Amino acid sequence: MKREHFVKVVEETLDTLLEEFRSRIQNVAVLVEDLPPSQSSSQPGKQRRLLLGIFHGVPTTKKSVFDLPSGPDHIVLYQKNIEAVCSSEAEVREQIRLTVIHELGHYFGLDEEQLKDV
Repeated sequence: MKREHFVKVVEETLDTLLEEFRSRIQNVAVLVEDLPPSQSSSQPGKQRRLLLGIFHGVPTTKKSVFDLPSGPDHIVLYQKNIEAVCSSEAEVREQIRLTVIHELGHYFGLDEEQLKDV
């Protein structure tokens, strides 16, 4: 999938989130990269579990008005890894949706165990 199309699917996913959640998302960038820095592009299938996305920042539950200003929090989606675990465009779309929701869960302060329940 071309990067522009992948990004468009990410944007569509964000647009379809419930207003209750969208209104609470502040100062978060969603980025798309090919692969995580620690993963070699020549060995995409060698890892047991591919990293599909990651949240970088401070969860909203840990933020304080006393914190010094910092750059925006951000979520990174790894396009090649998402595509590697999917066999169709429909699966890619669904995996993008699941990954965005998962990483936003971290933004809202949920840990991995809590996200399994969601």
